[in-house]
Amino acid sequence: MRIPRRSAALIGAAILTIALGVAVVARGREPTVRPAAVSWLGLVGEPRAATLAGQRSIVLLNTPSVAQRLARVRYATESQERSWTTQAFAAQQQVLTKLSALGVTVRPDFSYARVIDGFAAALDPRAISLLGQMPEVAGVFPVRAAFPASISERLIASTAFGSASGHRADAELPGYDGRGVTIALLDTGVDESHPYLRGKVLPGIDVVDHGDDATAHSDPQDPGQIERHGTELAGILVGSGGPGGLHGIAPGATLLPIRVAGWQPAADGREIVFGRTDQVIAGLDRAVDPNGDGDAHDAVRVALLGVAEPYAAFADGPEAQAVQGALQLNTLVVTPAGNDGNAGPTFGSIGGPAGAPGALAVGATDSRTDLPRVRVVLRRGLDVILDEKLPLLGAAAPAHSLSLLVATPRSTRGLAGSQSIDYFNAKGFSLVAGRAVVVAAGGNPQAAAIAASRAGAAAVVLYGASLPPGSLRVAEDETAPVVVVPAAAAAELLAAKRAGIDVGIAVGAKHGDANGKRGQVAGFSSLGLAFDGGIKPNVAAPGIALATAEPGAAPDGSPLYGTLNGTSGAAATVAGAAALLAQMRPSLDGPSLDSLLVGYAQKGGAPATAVGAGTFRLGASAVGEVAAQPTTLGFGIWQGARWHATRSLVVRNVSTRRLQLSISAVAGESEALKFTVVPNHLVLRVGRAARVRVTVSAPAAPDARIVTGVVQIAASGSETLRVPWALGFERAPDTLLGRVAIDRASFTASDTNPAVVSVQAGRVVHDRGVQIQAVSRLDILLYSASGRYLGVMARLRNLLPGSYSFGITGRGPTSARLPAGSYELRIAAWPTLPLDAKPSRAQVSFKLE
Repeated sequence: MRIPRRSAALIGAAILTIALGVAVVARGREPTVRPAAVSWLGLVGEPRAATLAGQRSIVLLNTPSVAQRLARVRYATESQERSWTTQAFAAQQQVLTKLSALGVTVRPDFSYARVIDGFAAALDPRAISLLGQMPEVAGVFPVRAAFPASISERLIASTAFGSASGHRADAELPGYDGRGVTIALLDTGVDESHPYLRGKVLPGIDVVDHGDDATAHSDPQDPGQIERHGTELAGILVGSGGPGGLHGIAPGATLLPIRVAGWQPAADGREIVFGRTDQVIAGLDRAVDPNGDGDAHDAVRVALLGVAEPYAAFADGPEAQAVQGALQLNTLVVTPAGNDGNAGPTFGSIGGPAGAPGALAVGATDSRTDLPRVRVVLRRGLDVILDEKLPLLGAAAPAHSLSLLVATPRSTRGLAGSQSIDYFNAKGFSLVAGRAVVVAAGGNPQAAAIAASRAGAAAVVLYGASLPPGSLRVAEDETAPVVVVPAAAAAELLAAKRAGIDVGIAVGAKHGDANGKRGQVAGFSSLGLAFDGGIKPNVAAPGIALATAEPGAAPDGSPLYGTLNGTSGAAATVAGAAALLAQMRPSLDGPSLDSLLVGYAQKGGAPATAVGAGTFRLGASAVGEVAAQPTTLGFGIWQGARWHATRSLVVRNVSTRRLQLSISAVAGESEALKFTVVPNHLVLRVGRAARVRVTVSAPAAPDARIVTGVVQIAASGSETLRVPWALGFERAPDTLLGRVAIDRASFTASDTNPAVVSVQAGRVVHDRGVQIQAVSRLDILLYSASGRYLGVMARLRNLLPGSYSFGITGRGPTSARLPAGSYELRIAAWPTLPLDAKPSRAQVSFKLE
């Protein structure tokens, strides 16, 4: 599958100010990925326009957060937690006061105390350099954009939405509906007035606009456009009383909407829907303390994150630490794996914060039982060019057979010389009304189909791509059936039309055929490992054509419903199931909920890099007796014949009986790996836990880049808990640094006209799919001409591949002006794995006049 330009442009796309005298701008590079047989390009996820984070950064402190303190003592009173929150804020204020004393004023946008201790703010070069030298500071990280991880497919009134409309996720526990459980939804605003959600939605928190209005907002530049994603996920979670008996997974649960994404300015000045990582962390910080009093005893049981940072599978950044902090405070965080599809076999397309070890990351499967198809005939005179049964791409279907004349749009040229297509003539009359329009799918087949349908086309025939059935959105006033035909057949038809030959297209009535890909991983679902080598996603769940609510109302006032594609829909399914499980077994803590949902999944034929432990099974999770943390393992990168790695599991008895456990590691199809499990047998009383160490070695590398398997924890008379693991045999890249150059080798010191050093950091490799090789740390070090070390000019962490530009002003690491003379910048870039890898190095020289 080809990565869309909208996605690839986000690799390394941010504007950062990193170090004293060093202004940094990152520009993404677009990888070229070989297309797959069937592509979801342009069909899943809203368009990802370039966004600017400005000079925003996240500063992590070494002072422990409330979650970290609680993990040490295991129990705390309400007053203790409030005291810890106060101490965390005091530590932040101390850092800000030290900066102020040095002449640097920083005004945080957000302060965090519960899940992490730190703050987010716009930082100038001086501030970042000084923060990097403070012992109180653990690190400074870039702020990135996060986007809704799905797209709605159909908007229709409730009167037209029947029992056969959309797919109903199969996740239920008889007798349980989630009553008494609160789910925090971190997404766009929610239409709480929708009848499907009425009475289920609590007063929310608006992180984007720093208020309490967490309803679905309208575009300030186009009030007719409204945030939709939050309402859609809310319907999957807690909806009830819908048409055709439609209901959510946990209709008795309560929803706390936290608006962490919404209409915000893009780089080109337009308003688009997205969130930022600093906003996501702020949302998690409130999900564990909804009333904001500093005490996390009121933390929600489940938090669903509906947005994802494309490709940002970092396991140690502030987002990952915030997810772990929420889990330590008893809140299970469920995240979408991402919608960037084909990748791997090692680091691929997993989005952030799904790469966090504490996140329950969910991939998407296709669980539809049947697919609508129609017979399509393309004719040239009396000759038949094509006669095939083809899948419908949208929900609109002909009630009877259609025999149609053929129309094509006209090409127009814009003011800037750009070419586009138009379905109307110069007088404003439709060129395609009542006809079958034949048009190239292009890079945005969704837009092509919608434009043709709105122009009155009776049918839309796309060509030039192989598109999945049921992948297009069709609004209420768009009733044209949409199919895709081979490009060669379309070319023959159009050539005959241009030659004046009579041509036509016939479209038959809809018929349902069995879905041959039922249960398979959706083509858009992100694959690959997290950057620490851990298996992601953790599980997979249905994520195509999920029936749910849509914000707003039809012209007749009836509520709107629709269907959803995407890994966020799959994540909502699992989050709703977690609420049912929490109601059924209220004594389970967040880590145990996580383990039961992952460890008892149904293993299928898909690789672990696509589905983790498998397809989640709520029934098996409900009766599970053993829990283990973490829920997946990563052994890192093999380093040679004498290499070995050890990982720990904490195994807990969550049953009501004493358990005898047998623990073993299974190496899949590889016989080259040797495992030692200590201890390999356990006897655990109710509620007790024990640590198990799993060591792997390999005298020789197998013929594979990555080997996966499971650690099996078997209890007599019970199902076996499975912990999937991965071990990579891919060597670290030869270099993570591309072109490194300075635009002026000699210049005069200037704060307003700096010299610019450009550094290409990270790699996008194309080999059996796209492979993202991120940078764990990038250092810019200053040396004198004689080789004397002068200090750190910049230190960046967790960078996606991109081109980064550094402005050299002539100031040194302490802000003082450098004397005239010759200097050298030495650049070092570390990979995310292996942890002991040597950095890639480069250097440039310059002279201050």
